[in-house]
Amino acid sequence: MAGGLLGVRAVLFDVNGTLVEIHTEEGMEQIFRAAGHFLTYQGVDLRRGEVRDRYFELLKEQQRTSSEKYPEFDSVAIWRTILDENATAYTRALPPEKYGQLPLFLAEMSRGISRRRLRLYPHVREVLNVLRTHLPLAVVTDAQAANAMGELHQVELLDYFDPIVVSGDYGFRKPDPRLFRYALNALGVAAEDAVHVGNDMYRDIFGAQAVGLQTIMFDSDQGAKEHPDTAPDHTISDHRELLDLLGLPRPG
Repeated sequence: MAGGLLGVRAVLFDVNGTLVEIHTEEGMEQIFRAAGHFLTYQGVDLRRGEVRDRYFELLKEQQRTSSEKYPEFDSVAIWRTILDENATAYTRALPPEKYGQLPLFLAEMSRGISRRRLRLYPHVREVLNVLRTHLPLAVVTDAQAANAMGELHQVELLDYFDPIVVSGDYGFRKPDPRLFRYALNALGVAAEDAVHVGNDMYRDIFGAQAVGLQTIMFDSDQGAKEHPDTAPDHTISDHRELLDLLGLPRPG
């Protein structure tokens, strides 16, 4: 396997399911119960079922009305709409700074309640410590802007990557080629001189190959494992194998 990748000048990574093992339950009742109770203190009276139903209505509406081929939803915008639709005189009398921050807080709180697991896969940090001494590293991730950076900070990966391209900042998701190109342009590296590591055959492998990137599939318990006429250049189940492919020494 040693030296299986040629001419690599940069490495792009997906995050969730590739570097980070994360499990969430986005529809759980506790999210909308907590949101409803919190909104009470902002002058908004909504039952949890009303909050839940309106949240998912707005999410589907965002996706349906988007002009993008692979639309990304915006959780902060959803909460802003719910707040604006149900604001009372009490709500409108809140300090403007507080009112402006409420949608972001609700998005972050919801994500935190939904999260059941957040941890690195084995050997990720030791592999990244080797990689960053030899190559620039970037992230291309499908995630909400409200939580992507906080979760990378929590697992202490934030400082390993530049740039960090988050789909939620743009309104579209992988496999949209623009996300990969944003990272490549920031790195100043041609697609054929970089490799993308991901866990989803469609969003990561198909998407990256369409741009001309070399690809590595990390075989985790998350993500689509098949997509028509698509196969990665390499598949790994241990991140240390990435070092082997790049001809770099494994950490002692």
